[in-house]
Amino acid sequence: MLLGQTKTFFFLHPLVLTILAFILIFLFKWSSTTLPTTKKNSPPSPPKLPIVGNFHQLDSQPHRSLGSLAQRHGPLMLLHFGSVPTLVASSADAASEIMKTHDLIFADRCKSNMFEKLLYNYKDVASAPYGEYWRQMKSISVLHLLSNKRVQSFRAVREEETFLVIEKIKQSCFSGFVNLSEVLANLTNDVLCRVALGRKYGVGKGGRKFKELLVEFTELLGTISVGNYIPWLAWVSRVNGLDARAEKVAKQFDDFIEGVIEDHVNCQRREGHVILENEQKDFVDVLLQIQKENVIGFPIDRVSIKALILVSKYFSS
Repeated sequence: MLLGQTKTFFFLHPLVLTILAFILIFLFKWSSTTLPTTKKNSPPSPPKLPIVGNFHQLDSQPHRSLGSLAQRHGPLMLLHFGSVPTLVASSADAASEIMKTHDLIFADRCKSNMFEKLLYNYKDVASAPYGEYWRQMKSISVLHLLSNKRVQSFRAVREEETFLVIEKIKQSCFSGFVNLSEVLANLTNDVLCRVALGRKYGVGKGGRKFKELLVEFTELLGTISVGNYIPWLAWVSRVNGLDARAEKVAKQFDDFIEGVIEDHVNCQRREGHVILENEQKDFVDVLLQIQKENVIGFPIDRVSIKALILVSKYFSS
């Protein structure tokens, strides 16, 4: 008698397969990050979790969390945020060693997807890697925007805008409350726009749109992209729309700055207009003159000009 053989087949639900795949990836990443590493002269480091590192030890007030960790592990400690090792200094002596004694070693800025997309691929002076390009961009900013001579040259602009604000506050006092935070922020914006861009960009419908763009720009710069710390999860920013949002804001800001530059170029071309030495020049005029005459012996392209304008407008405010 031939006995029939019974075969049993197991069908796994797609969700189960997905969970198993993540578990396998987790185990692989864990094994790759827990391999023996050289710890010679490494600062104290609190215990970390696989993949996330020490992220779980930070709460809604990171400065307090870091202070608490420093009390247990010392003023100089090594944390791991994902795959990124981070040295945390919590004393004046440790900060002095980093900022002065070993300044060149720590001079480079951290890489960030948001910085890359919003700051012209690290072409601005705030995020550019330390080197000759950064030194030249810093020199341009210091000499032609932040020097004492340039600051004093725009004294009349500051006085005029301050007078307008005082008059606005006087008028508002008779009609109700005054939001001083908003008034002072607008004053700063108006002064910087006139000094850097040649005119104010904070009034009317276009001004409101520009302020909204600045707010969104600020939010994105402060947004943490998981791919910066866990590279194999970089796809999350594409799925949740963060990358698309950053690219949209970067394009809008670029269009705005490009329009400012074109306005200055057209103004200089109109009727053969030439900026005289005794004529007050805004920062855009200075940058265009530097590019045209190559007065610093270091050529700067249009992207670098836009990056410096972005720094002068945003980071100064």
